[in-house]
Amino acid sequence: MSIGPRTGVRWWNVYADPARWARQGAAAETLLRWMTDHLPQPHPELGRPGPVCPFVRQSANRRLVWAGAAAGGDELSAQRMHDIVEDALEVYRCHATAPDTGYSTLVTIFPELTRHDLIDTVHLDRKTEVVRSGLMLGQFYPGCPVPGLWNRDFHPLDAPVPMLVLRPMMSTDFPFLVARTEWLYAYFTRMAPNLPRKLRWAIAERLTVTGPEAGRITDLRVHSTDEPAQ
Repeated sequence: MSIGPRTGVRWWNVYADPARWARQGAAAETLLRWMTDHLPQPHPELGRPGPVCPFVRQSANRRLVWAGAAAGGDELSAQRMHDIVEDALEVYRCHATAPDTGYSTLVTIFPELTRHDLIDTVHLDRKTEVVRSGLMLGQFYPGCPVPGLWNRDFHPLDAPVPMLVLRPMMSTDFPFLVARTEWLYAYFTRMAPNLPRKLRWAIAERLTVTGPEAGRITDLRVHSTDEPAQ
C-alpha cells in the first residue's frame, strides 16, 4: 500500500490481494470486476480481434496494477482532484522503479462522483505535464463519449466507475496526442529518442491536427491489427 502525502488516498496492489482491495467498498469491487471480466476479454463491437485492453491484461498478469479510491463524490473540488493527481503521479513514479515497469498501471476511482465534467477538466489540465513525462492520463466514466480506435461507435472509456488512469505512453497513442504540437513532440521523444530534437519538433508541427478533426480518433489511427502497442 502507498499513501498520497497531500491527500491521504491509499493505492493498493490490486492483484497481489484482490480480496483486500474489494473490501475498500462497492466501487472497488465494481472496478475489479470490470478489469477482470471486461477489459481482458474480446468484444463484438471492438472492431479488431483480441481483448478490449491488452495493456491491462499484461499489467494484471504481472501484478502491476495499483488502485486507490478518492472519497468526496460531488463535493470534490477541482483543486482536491489536482492534489490527488499529484499524489498519483508520485506513487506511480515510485512503483515504476520495479521490474517490468513498462506495464505499470495506476487507477484512481472517484466513487459517487456524477460531475463527470470535472474528470474531463482535470484530465485536460494535467495532460501536458503527464505526457511530457512519457506517460498517459486516461479519463474514464459512465457514458464517456471518446470513440474507439477501431470502431467510432465503440466507447472504450465508458466505465462503470469514474476514474483517472496513469500508464506508460505506447506507440498506439498517436491519435490521442495529435491536437497539440507539444504532445506529439513528447510522443516522438519517447518513440524515436535518437532523432534530433529540432527534427522531432518539426515532425510534430507538421502532423498536428486542429479543430474537430482532432477528436476523430478512429480516423487518425495509423497502426494495423498486426502491429501491437509498444
